[in-house]
Amino acid sequence: MRTSKKAVALAGVAALALLTACAPPAPPGGESGSAVTDAAEVPDTPSEPVTLNILDVAGNQRLTEGMVDEFVENNPDVIESVTWETGGAPDVTGIVKPQVDSGNLSIDVVFTGNDGLAAGIGQDLWIPLVDDYGDRLTNQENYLEPAANMQELAEGYGVVTTYYPSGPLLQYDPEVVGTPPATPEELLEWAEANPGKFGYARPANSGPGRTFLMGLPYILGDEDPSDPENGWDKTWAYLKDLGQYVDTYPTGTGQVVTNMADGTWSMIPTTTGWDIAPRAEGQLPDTLEAAAFDDFTWVTDAHYAAIPKGQSADKISAILLLLQDMLTPEQNAKAYDAGYFYPGPAVEGATLDLAPQESQDVIEEFGRPLFDELIESQDAVVPLDADSMVTAFDLWDREVGGGKVEEDAG
Repeated sequence: MRTSKKAVALAGVAALALLTACAPPAPPGGESGSAVTDAAEVPDTPSEPVTLNILDVAGNQRLTEGMVDEFVENNPDVIESVTWETGGAPDVTGIVKPQVDSGNLSIDVVFTGNDGLAAGIGQDLWIPLVDDYGDRLTNQENYLEPAANMQELAEGYGVVTTYYPSGPLLQYDPEVVGTPPATPEELLEWAEANPGKFGYARPANSGPGRTFLMGLPYILGDEDPSDPENGWDKTWAYLKDLGQYVDTYPTGTGQVVTNMADGTWSMIPTTTGWDIAPRAEGQLPDTLEAAAFDDFTWVTDAHYAAIPKGQSADKISAILLLLQDMLTPEQNAKAYDAGYFYPGPAVEGATLDLAPQESQDVIEEFGRPLFDELIESQDAVVPLDADSMVTAFDLWDREVGGGKVEEDAG
């Protein structure tokens, strides 16, 4: 893949995660042992098998559970068992911070996106994983270049486990749309001719929504795509114009899928994963098509593993061994899943033929050759930094969304 000539080394998408959620403190007890104060204390292998409790706030489990399970099966002397807990990115600080503050961890490792990772960095929750133990994570040397760029955003506190180019793309009903728009201007013309048939979710609550938001400044040629406050004049003007023909903005991508499934909408912004997985899983008809603007830039995304401060030497040892294994091509290829994070793998050599047969069958049936062509041909950039994303969300809410954002049902 060609990487961007627009060098934007920026921090992760952290807006929602900066709004922390409440959660009860960790229960007493546990087997975390004494907290590590020196990286040299961490042995090559645990002194005894450990139980790992994983908090997933990114939907990462569906991509990596197979990797984790196989490692546990093949290394019973390292990890005895694994439990999973799920939540949203805003839950990270509410769950993990009380445990770190009390020195009583019940969460051993967190699988998160940029949002939860950045929130934890802001609250000083993570150990400097790569800085302290990078020599034991040598498979990071095999990252795909855009995944390596996403790794830089982690500031040493997280390890990229999965990656995808994301979008922005368009999904549409060919019976209604016919020829898809090739430019934002053509999309605006179509929306004007078909009011109420195009839409997207509030960016602060939707991956495809915020990818569309972050991608437009590159497509429209704004002055500074990294500065939504001072460099997005064309984008804000465009979104206001487009908004004249959008009836409502849902508060989540799920409603967007519903609107496409029942025909309320006929065209939406999407990402590779949000196009493939809902069709593969029967949430959307396979008759829908996908397209890209003639000149666009991928805005990438990734998932990370982060370890809360106060972790024991044995558990850090086990997690390092697990992550090193997850970054082998044979294991990382499991990230193809059902196209949810397409492609998904973060390392070189993790090709589709190494993925489980079920994943191969899904991609064969529901994948799009167009996506692979665009991954090879188009530039890719990392997302906005945390502060800029907060600013972008606030400006969108005030200047674009206005009173059109749907309230959550109940």
